[in-house]
Amino acid sequence: MLALSTSCRYFLYGSPTDMRFGINSLSGLVRNKLGTDPMNGDVFIFIGKRSNQVRLLQWDGDGFALYIKKLERGTFERPLLAGTAITSAQLTLLLQGVRLESVRYRRRYTPLKRA
Repeated sequence: MLALSTSCRYFLYGSPTDMRFGINSLSGLVRNKLGTDPMNGDVFIFIGKRSNQVRLLQWDGDGFALYIKKLERGTFERPLLAGTAITSAQLTLLLQGVRLESVRYRRRYTPLKRA
C-alpha cells in the first residue's frame, strides 16, 4: 500500500508518458531514461500527455505496485523542477490539484549538516 511519507524518495519523470504503459514499460523508463534501479523502493511519478492521469510506480519488497489516478475533469500540474526529485508534500499537493507555484512555505527549523 502506498503511504506518502518523508522517509521515501519521489521522482517525477519529466516527459509526458503514454498512459497505456504498464509496470514493465514504466520500470524500463526508470532504468533507461532516469538511470535508476526501479527496485530500490523509491516512488516514480508519471503524468500523461493530456495531464489528466498520473501513475505511481513503486517496488513493494516482493513485486511492483502501480497506482493510477485519472481525473474526470481538470488536469494535474506538471511542475517545473531543477531535477527529478520532489517531496512527499509536493506530491500530495499535486494529487490534490494545488498549483505548486502559488504555494508558499513558512520557515522551519532545519539542523545544520556537519561535514
